Amino acid sequence: MKSDTHPLRILVIDDHESVLSGTVGTLTQDYPDADILTAATVEEVKQQLAYGLPDLLVMDLSIPMAAGEPSQVESGIELLRSLMVTYPELNIVVQSAHVRSLVRLKPDIDVHQGGFTIANKNLPLKGMLEKVDWALKGLIYTPRDMRTGLQVQPEWLQVLQLAFNKGLQDKTIADQMNVSERTVRHYWTKVQDALSVYPEAGKNIRIQTEIRAREEGLID
Repeated sequence: MKSDTHPLRILVIDDHESVLSGTVGTLTQDYPDADILTAATVEEVKQQLAYGLPDLLVMDLSIPMAAGEPSQVESGIELLRSLMVTYPELNIVVQSAHVRSLVRLKPDIDVHQGGFTIANKNLPLKGMLEKVDWALKGLIYTPRDMRTGLQVQPEWLQVLQLAFNKGLQDKTIADQMNVSERTVRHYWTKVQDALSVYPEAGKNIRIQTEIRAREEGLID
């Protein structure tokens, strides 16, 4: 997330100059004070990260390892896997035409602690910016076809029960579960993604989560 000591820093990764320029232009309009950096190869990404971690990473999957080499989805997949392991709280938006390839990273996505959203390159700009906003808020969004049935972990279920059956707030829930408030918020994003509950204008996301959880029989 954005700190109090530096402007929002965004790293955009894409080897297509026109796409890179378009993404940067769109982000600049919505985040005029942001420091937006770019990279076109895995090598350039590592060089940029050596100067500091961004608040948000927006990346394509099909990128080359180095200048002059062919673009490969596997290069992006391996880079993304490495980033999630090294920087578990990094906020990430995957903007790609190859989003189905992310099924290979589902276990890594499931345990990632930062925001993680997926935006197909066919999405209109408004849709991409929505995924950027969600990732910066620490939310998780994966396409429906990456979710095979409703899978809810015991700790997510405990959060639902403490919040909606006991009426507890996040700080008290954290105390009851002996975890941090950040971890509780992480559990919220996971269960909301599993229930397909995402921010909507004019709607309270916690109320929508409660409605869906009751519909699915997760809470009485």
